[in-house]
Amino acid sequence: MMTVPAPTTHDVLKALASDVRFEMVRILAHGEHCVCDLEGILLLPQSKVSYHLAALKEAGLVSSEQRGKNSYYRLERGPLYSLGSDLLQALLTPDPVLTQRINSVC
Repeated sequence: MMTVPAPTTHDVLKALASDVRFEMVRILAHGEHCVCDLEGILLLPQSKVSYHLAALKEAGLVSSEQRGKNSYYRLERGPLYSLGSDLLQALLTPDPVLTQRINSVC
C-alpha cells in the first residue's frame, strides 16, 4: 500500500486561497454538514461543492463520514491551529542556498 504524504503548509494555504473553500471552512467551523446542505447554503451545484470539498480533504482540512446515501463533512481544526506557526517556520527558517550567497548582485 502506498503512503500519501502529509499536506504541506503550502498545500493548506492553496486550499484556503479559494473564496469558495474559505467560505466552506467558515461554515464547517460551526458544525458538520452534508453535501446537500452545503449546496443550498453556497448556492452551488453538487459537482462544484464536491470538487471543493475534495480539495479541502486532500489538504487535511476536512474529513468525511458516509451515512446512508449522504456524505457528512466536518472541519479538522488541528491543521488550522498549527497553520500560523507552520507558516512562520517555513518563511523564517534559514535556507542554506540563500544564506551562503556571499556576493551581492547589486
